[in-house]
Amino acid sequence: MPTDVTTTAAQQLQQQLLASLHTGAFGPFEMLLNMSLALMLGLLLASVYRHTHKGLSYSQSFALTIVFVTMIVSISLMAIESSLARAFALVGALSIIRFRTVVKDTKDTAYVFAGLAVGLAAGTNNYYLATMAGVFIPAVALVLHRTNFGASSKNDFVLRFTFDRGEDSSRYLDALEKDSRYSTLLHAEPAGDGQSMILAYDVSLKRNIDTSRFAVEFSRLAGISEVSLVAAKTDVDY
Repeated sequence: MPTDVTTTAAQQLQQQLLASLHTGAFGPFEMLLNMSLALMLGLLLASVYRHTHKGLSYSQSFALTIVFVTMIVSISLMAIESSLARAFALVGALSIIRFRTVVKDTKDTAYVFAGLAVGLAAGTNNYYLATMAGVFIPAVALVLHRTNFGASSKNDFVLRFTFDRGEDSSRYLDALEKDSRYSTLLHAEPAGDGQSMILAYDVSLKRNIDTSRFAVEFSRLAGISEVSLVAAKTDVDY
């Protein structure tokens, strides 16, 4: 009889321990699996973001944000489960947070939404969807990056130089016509010496023209100085 009582007490204690570990519809293993999957897919998204980013606005903190957002969303979904009350409570808690960081690149927003989607799938036990989305989205991002999809011509530049008004302007105009598909005057400003003009042209060089050679030869023209050739902003993201 005492043995039966001891066995029953041990079973009750074991059930209480299991109940304390199992909160809601998710067990410890499921929680760990969901968070681990969200972490791995978030790291994959952040790695692809770092690899495909262009320009000078790259931020390490934003890459880390992608990882954390993916995990936090999965945790939030596990906390909500199917409770409408918890969902409203979570919305109320999150409404306190104010995000004041300006997103410099609209593509960054897409990575945030990708992290949200993958985290939602992982947090609701949709492992197949989470894995497929976590692999498919980075694959698409890499393909678009490698093919340079949506970019305009790589030969578009802003040509800026100083021109001596005492010289014949037809020389540099002929050079532009010879080496470029088109050229458009963007800006003209008198220099401080009163004898020169600072000019800026939108230039689309021909495909067989080397940019370095063009800049050197253009600077050798009579009356031309301080030549600078800058890639157009359609090619470089700032």
